[in-house]
Amino acid sequence: MQEWIPIKQIYNGGIIELEDNSYIKILEIIPINYNLKSDLEKEAILNSYKIFLKTCNFNLQILIQSNKEDLSHHISKIRKNINKKENKYLKILTENYIQYISKLNISKKSSLKKFFIIIKNNPINKKEKNIEIIKQELNEKYLKIKECLSRCGNKVFVVDTKQEILKIFFSFLNTKKYSNKNYT
Repeated sequence: MQEWIPIKQIYNGGIIELEDNSYIKILEIIPINYNLKSDLEKEAILNSYKIFLKTCNFNLQILIQSNKEDLSHHISKIRKNINKKENKYLKILTENYIQYISKLNISKKSSLKKFFIIIKNNPINKKEKNIEIIKQELNEKYLKIKECLSRCGNKVFVVDTKQEILKIFFSFLNTKKYSNKNYT
């Protein structure tokens, strides 16, 4: 992995030092469902997003990862619960839902999307700044992003453990192996 991504070290709190002496932090974004919003809400969301883009005057990268999702486990859970339903109309609706989900699963049109933002500090002379100052600067950027994207209705989380960071790198570099599997 280090041949592709020049990682020097991963610190506690999700700070990643790169070979060029720059530092990055990965944020995971849980987005809202924009399509379910009213026109007025959509306009407010877009205005909040514009503010986000204007406010963040630092390096960042937005990544979207889309993986095909196997829905067979979800379908089997629904099938187990269908017999518990006493209302025959509810059973019919559930059967129709199972057929719909099965078609999606067969056609592989169902996907799981994950959204990430990577924030970066510019390369520095390591003697000039210690890791605590770098952590503080990246945390301030994180809080700014979190505030702006929360106004849009999104949830923002820091990817802060080494295992979570490695899982993300692994999933981007090994998309065929990673799809529908958990990395531990």
